[in-house]
Amino acid sequence: MVTTAPARHSSTETRPARPSPLWLALLAAPVATGANAPVLILPDIARSLGAETAHVAWIVTVFAWAMTVGTPLLGALVRHRGLRVTLLASSAAAIGGTALVVLAPWFPLVLLGRAAQAAAGAGLVAVAMNLAGSTRRMGVITAGFGVLGAAGPLLGSLLAQAVNWRAPLALSAVALLAVPAVWRHTGKAAAAARGAAAFDAVGAGLVVALVSALVLLPTAPLPGLVAAALVVVPLALHVRRRPDGFAPAAVLRSRVFIGSALLAFVFSTSYFVLLFALPAIARGRTGWSTAAIGTGQLVALLAGSLLSWVLAAAAGRLGHRKVLAVLLVLGAAAPLTAAFVTWGPALLLAAAAAVFVATGSNAVLSVRVAQHAAEAQRPSAIGLFVLCYQLGGALGPALAAVLVLG
Repeated sequence: MVTTAPARHSSTETRPARPSPLWLALLAAPVATGANAPVLILPDIARSLGAETAHVAWIVTVFAWAMTVGTPLLGALVRHRGLRVTLLASSAAAIGGTALVVLAPWFPLVLLGRAAQAAAGAGLVAVAMNLAGSTRRMGVITAGFGVLGAAGPLLGSLLAQAVNWRAPLALSAVALLAVPAVWRHTGKAAAAARGAAAFDAVGAGLVVALVSALVLLPTAPLPGLVAAALVVVPLALHVRRRPDGFAPAAVLRSRVFIGSALLAFVFSTSYFVLLFALPAIARGRTGWSTAAIGTGQLVALLAGSLLSWVLAAAAGRLGHRKVLAVLLVLGAAAPLTAAFVTWGPALLLAAAAAVFVATGSNAVLSVRVAQHAAEAQRPSAIGLFVLCYQLGGALGPALAAVLVLG
């Protein structure tokens, strides 16, 4: 919606040629399809299991939560063990998680499989973004996220009709097809990790606890606020005691990181709110059928995702200020249009603008954060940056339910 930055190496290392950005997109982007594939088939899953749809919706919630907390954890794995170990561990988790969702006879095991798939996706994204190396190549990855994420609900529905409801839950495993092509480019990438400090388990636990509390805010505001407040102070004290730990102090104090992470969070939240709320908004304000709304939204999201790659490719020529101006203008226009306009095509333009801003900012700002972080802290910096983006993906659907769908 979804980790770590291009790792640089010392002059004494022989750096292999980077893999094709298309392989990197194939490695990273299927997790977006896996995240969105169950959206339209939740009632079918509920009927099959004899459960309430709200209960079955945990398939989406658990995936979003695990992707969010897995993002910085797998970024730390890159930092401490390198890309090859991360690729191997993530591939194993993807295989195991997919086996569970396809074969598990009990719903709790399906949820466990979904969590494993999401964590695996976070790791594969970490590897892909470490190997990207430029805004243009990063743009291919993030545009792939937008395209496959937009197509996820339709693909999930078609696959469920053709096979069964478990088949769409396996779509993220398509990423494994890219592993052999990427594997040979990760061999020299562990040298920088050998000099990293010991893993900060306390810091990682506190960050995971804080993110989990924040995810509760839309549905349980008071418990979420209390839990977040109880975690923030210990986390701040821990960062002071361990400034080079899981959440590096230099990164958290960086104006570039703070500004970029906040924008990524806002743009991502806005996009995911619109993604889930727009069909209901369009039904209430236009005479369009459900099929027309679904088709129009799909086309709009695909167009916005592809245009985000154009922005990323042109970012070097345009300069950061111009790119930022485009993102801010369209980022404000999209939710305002959705809130007040009743004309159907304008609502679709809002959806296109929202995905364009979310995916474009992810590509451009992640590279900027990487460039302004110290080499040893670069994976952690981008892991925390993408955590903010993924947090928007976790909060957006819940906010849509509270603000519009409920």
